[in-house]
Amino acid sequence: MKLVRAIAHATLAAAAVLPLVAGAQDFPNKPIRLLIPFTPGGGTDFVSRVVASSLTEVLKWQVVPENRPGASGNLAVAYAAQAAPDGYTIVMGQSDNMALGPYLYQNVGYDTIKSFVPIIQVSETPLVIVSRGAAAGGTKLLAMSDVVAKGKSAEGLNWATAGNGSMGHVFGEQFKVHSGLKLTQVPYKGAAPALADVMGGQTDVAILSVPSVLALSRSGKLTPIAVTTSKRAPALPNVPTLAEAGIKDMDAGVWLGLFAPAGTPPDIVAKLHAGIAKVLQMPEVREKIVNGGAIPVGGSSAEFAGFLRVDYPKWGRIVKDAGIKLSE
Repeated sequence: MKLVRAIAHATLAAAAVLPLVAGAQDFPNKPIRLLIPFTPGGGTDFVSRVVASSLTEVLKWQVVPENRPGASGNLAVAYAAQAAPDGYTIVMGQSDNMALGPYLYQNVGYDTIKSFVPIIQVSETPLVIVSRGAAAGGTKLLAMSDVVAKGKSAEGLNWATAGNGSMGHVFGEQFKVHSGLKLTQVPYKGAAPALADVMGGQTDVAILSVPSVLALSRSGKLTPIAVTTSKRAPALPNVPTLAEAGIKDMDAGVWLGLFAPAGTPPDIVAKLHAGIAKVLQMPEVREKIVNGGAIPVGGSSAEFAGFLRVDYPKWGRIVKDAGIKLSE
C-alpha cells in the first residue's frame, strides 16, 4: 500500500507540473500585451514600441503595445500587478512608477519588489530641461542662467512634467530646495501634452527624458538647456550637464525595464528574457534606441533585480528628504 500511495503521489505531482512545462515550451502561443504606462509620443512609448516591433519582426512573437496612462504610470503598473502570471501581460516599468510611486501614493496598488518579477533592464537616459525653441517662437530661455534668473524673479518659473510623482516632478522639488528658486510644477498626463504647452508658451520649461524631447529639439521647436546626469547625453552632445552649467551635486536619470506579475513561472520569465535580450543585442535595434535618445542596457534578470534593490530605497530617502506628499 505504501508503494501504491507513493506512485499515486508521484503521478499527481507530475500531472501538476506538466501544464507549466508544456506552457513554457510552447510560449508564446497567443499575443503578449506590453503595457505602456504613458501616452503615445513620449520616451517610454518610443522605447516600448521599438522592443515590441523587434520581438514581432525577429522572433515572430505577437507583441501588442497598449498605452494605459495615468497617475505617473501607476495605473498601468497596478493593472499589471493584478494580471494573470502567465507571461502574456508584461509592463514597461520605469523610474517614475517603480522607483517613486509606492513612496508618493498611499494606495498605489502594487509593491515594486513583491508584486513583480524583473525580466530585464531595457534602457537608461538622462532627464533634460527644455524651453520653447526658436521654431516655435521662443528666444528667452536659452541657458541655465536664464532659467535661474526667471526662477529668482517675482513671477517665478513654471515647470512642466509628465505628471505628479514623475521623475521630473521629484527632481524639480529637489532642484527647488537645492537652488532656492521659485518653481511651480505643472503636471500633465505624459510628455506629449507637456511639450505642447511649452511650445505654445503656456509653460516656461519642461523636464523630461531625452527620447521624449529629441525629435522636437532637432526640429528647433524646443531648446535643450541642460541634462541632469553627470555625463552628457550621447544624443545631445552639445547640451551641457547641470554641473557644467553651474548647478552642482545633482544627478538623476530615468531607467526603463520590463516586468512580469509575481508568480510567473521561471521558465516563462527566462524565455521572455532570452527573447528581449536577443533583440537588445542586435545592432539595428540598439541603433534605433540610441538615435531615439536612450541608451540600451540589457543584462540578466538577476542583475536587474539587484539594481532595483539598491535604486528603490534610494528614491525613498530622496522623496522623504524633499518632503513630497501626494494625494490619491
